[in-house]
Amino acid sequence: MSKIISLPGLIDVHTHLREPGATQKEDFETGTKAAIAGGYTAILDMPNNPEPTITPEAVDKKISLANGRIYCDVGFNFGGTLESSKYFDQIKTKVMALKVYMNHTTGTLLQEDPHALQTIFERWPKQRVLIVHAEKDKLALAIKLAKRNGNRLHVAHVALAEDINRIRKAKTEGLPITCEVTCHHLFLTNADTKRLGPFGQMKPDLGMKQDQNALWKAISDGTMDIIAQDHAPHTIAEKKSEKPPHGVPGLETALPLLLTAVKEDRLTIEKLIELTNTNPRKIFNIPQQEDTFVEIDMEEKYRIDSNNLYTKCGWTPFEGVEVKGKIKKVALRGKVVFENGKISGLFGKIMFPAN
Repeated sequence: MSKIISLPGLIDVHTHLREPGATQKEDFETGTKAAIAGGYTAILDMPNNPEPTITPEAVDKKISLANGRIYCDVGFNFGGTLESSKYFDQIKTKVMALKVYMNHTTGTLLQEDPHALQTIFERWPKQRVLIVHAEKDKLALAIKLAKRNGNRLHVAHVALAEDINRIRKAKTEGLPITCEVTCHHLFLTNADTKRLGPFGQMKPDLGMKQDQNALWKAISDGTMDIIAQDHAPHTIAEKKSEKPPHGVPGLETALPLLLTAVKEDRLTIEKLIELTNTNPRKIFNIPQQEDTFVEIDMEEKYRIDSNNLYTKCGWTPFEGVEVKGKIKKVALRGKVVFENGKISGLFGKIMFPAN
C-alpha cells in the first residue's frame, strides 16, 4: 500500500560537478540529472576542478558552460587562495560562497600558510559565507580566524566527534558558525572500509562508530545545520587504479537513506526538511523556487542499484542497501522534471545570491 508525501525540493550546498577539466567523471548535464533524480532542485558546485574556480574568467567560463545544460538550479562557489583574494570584490555577486581548503584533498587549492589564510579571511565580504574544509587543529585555526575577522563560517563535511564538539562550543560562544554532515559519514564507518576498498576512500575519512553517533546526536540536538552530500564522483577505472582518488557520489542515494532513517525513527520529516531545504536556503541566501516539490512513496521498498543511477561514474558505496521511500515525481517551478524514473526538460537556472 502506497503512502505519498510531498517535500520541498532538496538543496545540496556541496557538489562536485567536475566541469571543466574532469568530465570523464561527471559534467553539468549528468550531475544535474543525478541531482534531479535524487530530489535535489538546487545545488552549489565546488571550485577545486583541474581548472580551479579562482579567477573571474573561471567563474564566467563555468556559467557559460552550464547555461542551457542543467536540469536543476546551480550556483557556484569560489576558491579561496592568496592570489584569488584580490578578485573577491569582482566576483562576489556571481558566486554563492567562498571555499577555503585547509586540509589535504582533491585539487590544488590547499592553503596552509597562516598569513595567507589571514588575508583570505580578512578580505572575504563579512556578510557572505566562508566555507572551510578544516579538521582538528585546522578547524581550531579556522574558528580563531573567523572570530578575529568577523566571518560567517561554515564547516564542510564534519566527520569527527571532536570537531562537532568544537563547533558546538563555538556556537555557545556566539560565533556565527554553521556546519554540515554527509550521508556517507552518517551511514558508513571505518568498519566499512575493508568491504568497500577504494570505493570507500574519501576526505574526510570515515570515522569510528562513536564519531557517527556524535554526528547523529548533533542532528537531534540542533548543532548540525545541514545534510550535504559532497557528491564527488570518480570513474570505476580511477578508483581501481594504483592511486585511487578520494571521493564518492551521493546525490541519488541521500534521500532514500534519510527516508529510511525516518522510518526507523532516527530522524523526523520536519528535521529532514530543515536540514535539506530550510537551513541551506537561509544560510547560503539561495533564491526561492516557487511550485517546486518532490513526491515520495514512503512505503515502497527497494535496493539501491548502480544500474539505475544517472551519475556518469555509475557506482555507489551504498550498492545493494535496502531502503524504504522512493522518489516518484520532482517538479521545478511547476514543470515535472522527473517522474517514474525518467527525466525530462532542461529547466535549471544559474543561481546568484538572493538580495
